[in-house]
Amino acid sequence: MNLKLTFFTDDVTKLSCGLLGLLCFEDQLTDSAQFKSLDGKLDGLVTRIATEEQFKGKKGTTLTLHTHGRVGAQRLVLVGGGQRKDFQPADLRGYAAKLVKAAAGVQSTDVAAAFPSLDGGAATTAERAAQFLAEGALLGSYKFDKYLTGEKKKPFTVAEFKIVVAEAESGKLTALEHGVQRGQRVAEGVALARDLVNEPAGEMTPTKMAEVATKVAKDHGLEIKVLGPKECQKLGMGMYLAVSQGSEEEPRFIHLSYRPKGKAPAKKKIALIGKGVTFDSGGLSLKPSNAMEDMKIDMSGAAAVISAMDAIATLGSEYEVHSVTACCENLVSGRAYKLGDVLKSMDGTTVEINNTDAEGRLTLGDAITYARTKIQPDEMFDFATLTGACMVALGPYTAGVMSDHEGLVRNWLNVADRTGEDMWRLPLTSRLREQLKSPIADMRNTGDRFGGAITAGLFLKTFAKDTPWVHVDIAGPASTSSNRPSQPKGGTGFAVSTIVEYAAKA
Repeated sequence: MNLKLTFFTDDVTKLSCGLLGLLCFEDQLTDSAQFKSLDGKLDGLVTRIATEEQFKGKKGTTLTLHTHGRVGAQRLVLVGGGQRKDFQPADLRGYAAKLVKAAAGVQSTDVAAAFPSLDGGAATTAERAAQFLAEGALLGSYKFDKYLTGEKKKPFTVAEFKIVVAEAESGKLTALEHGVQRGQRVAEGVALARDLVNEPAGEMTPTKMAEVATKVAKDHGLEIKVLGPKECQKLGMGMYLAVSQGSEEEPRFIHLSYRPKGKAPAKKKIALIGKGVTFDSGGLSLKPSNAMEDMKIDMSGAAAVISAMDAIATLGSEYEVHSVTACCENLVSGRAYKLGDVLKSMDGTTVEINNTDAEGRLTLGDAITYARTKIQPDEMFDFATLTGACMVALGPYTAGVMSDHEGLVRNWLNVADRTGEDMWRLPLTSRLREQLKSPIADMRNTGDRFGGAITAGLFLKTFAKDTPWVHVDIAGPASTSSNRPSQPKGGTGFAVSTIVEYAAKA
């Protein structure tokens, strides 16, 4: 991510660049000062072409026109923002990403975005807008082309992204610069998570995940513990080790710790727990081939929390923050755990296995117990590509959130709303716990088909006990099968932005 981010504060018509973008709203299409300046310099050409092409500013639409040297920018791109009342600051990611992709499409090395006038006018609003513009530009230029060769490995990249600041906003330049710097750190964290998820499972093994976490720790002076199977056995992690035992790859249990600098005590202690199944075949409850193809993404929760720690350590936090990831593979062999097995968890709870493809909750159960007893946090959050049932309920864009701690979950959802990451609360319906009853053990690992996302949450709640806890099922938004403006096909890095927003300094 070598895209250079700069500011331009002079007359927009004098800006020299290959492509200049303007954000246009349906109800305020020609209202911005930048639009009027450019349209005036071009003798009304922008308004005329927008009318002829029936460009009305609907969200997601674009209109490109050449200036033929009459202003500094070679091309103008109008980007529809929809109704102004419906526009959210996080939508600026898509605006910036569209411009970067448009510039790359015409092989322009530099692109500029007119900074939009947003409601409120405060420096904090402008700072947040600049952050999202930076994130969108950087994430719009993200590529995972490590394994491409020849013509498929396209070398062209946009080199510079300029933010054009109108005179009315120039007094907020310090805030804008701070927003851009924060946006860079968040985007780097998201990009790292995407890289981890996009790597083939044969490369991104539990051992490799531990190496990545070790590098993060070394770069920022964080504490790290990496436990192998013997250490996990001593701790009694029977569920986690059972999932891992069918693979030749050894499991790695990774614990990263960040503590605030300075003498002041941390305001609170947070534990971030990520599902780290680096490949999931389903075990003896074997997945069909087409359902197994993308199961390298089953460590997206672990990728999110490790990458978020990288960004949090860069930005700093007033909290003591820990990330815990129980990394392993769920494969089939003569050693694989079996249906009907009874496993003993780290906290002593016994679990009958009635589906070896419900393995994530087993690894998370022991990871939650470890966090609760060894870290003793004030708050715990877990992130997991846990259930297809959550995708059925909420679709591919929205994470399901469960908790029985009202204040904590509301705070978390408010933060997610600010970052533009789509999350929706699901109930922890206690009556569904009946589905987890077992005749020979304390519980079984799956319930019935209906309510599957909720029974998975209830299973995890067993191990969280009374510690304030939020479960985030990211099965839908962790990856995308089609290109979106700031999210190319593959891993999305979902949840990194919200975690960083929640934990890092403002």
